[in-house]
Parts: sequence; structure tokens; C-alpha cells
Amino acid sequence: MKLARWRWRYLTTLLMLTAMTSIGAAAELNPAAVIYKLPEQIPWGPVNPAGAQSAVVVGDPSKPGFYMVYNKWTKGNHFSRPHFHPNDRYIVVLQGTWWVGSGPKFDPANSTPMPAGSFVTHFGKQVHWDGAKDEDAVLLIMGEGPATSTAAEEK
Repeated sequence: MKLARWRWRYLTTLLMLTAMTSIGAAAELNPAAVIYKLPEQIPWGPVNPAGAQSAVVVGDPSKPGFYMVYNKWTKGNHFSRPHFHPNDRYIVVLQGTWWVGSGPKFDPANSTPMPAGSFVTHFGKQVHWDGAKDEDAVLLIMGEGPATSTAAEEK
């Protein structure tokens, strides 16, 4: 009787381990149907002097056509200066709080917080500025290129 219980426990444990191993295995995807990059595979560029870092995930923002870019504003009151883009841009705040201002007068104390989950539209040819204060802010920016930027700060 004890031997039968031992075999049952052994068999049950073996089946549970096999099931757990197979649950963790990833399915092989057809690259003609689906491609992906895990977070550690996304090629982030260096942090620029304004405190921002970006990674292009779709398209080329310097050329005509659709693009998507991850943008990270690093904490520490890092902001862009007032500027505008030629085309509309659509932004999703993925992480942290992103601070947004509009108009040619740069005033980070007079900016509006956009917490994670916010959706923002920057309309083409309209002056805005933005950045991060006390925490990193990670954004997904989408639009039609070329995504040039024209300075528009009131001096």
C-alpha cells in the first residue's frame, strides 16, 4: 500500500513538473505573420542633452510615412523648449508622468501632468513643449514623417 502511494505521488509530481515546463515554453510564431521585439531587444539611443532618449520601433521619422517611436524623458526637470512639428503627432503615456505645456513661453512650473494611460495629440504647426520632473516618463509617439522640429521660443 505504501509503495502504491509513493508511486502515485511520484507520478503526480512528475506530471505537474512536465505541465509547468510546457506552460512556460513559447510557441513558435510564423515570422510572415508576426514579428516582435522583447523590451531588452529594443535599440534605445543615447540620452540627448535635453534629457530625452528614443527608440524607433516602426518606420523612419526622418522620412515621409508612418512612424512609431518610444521616447523616454529622464527625471530631473528635463524638458524640450517650445517648438512645433509639421504634422500631427499622437502620444500615449506608457509609464510615469509626462508634463506638457503649450505656447512660446517656456514655463515648466505652468505645465499639465499626464499620468500613465493618457492620450495626447500635438497638432501640426502648434507650439508646445514637454518633459519629465521627478520621475522618468515613457511615451509611444506616432505620426506621419518627416518628424522635424522647429524652435518657437519667445525670448
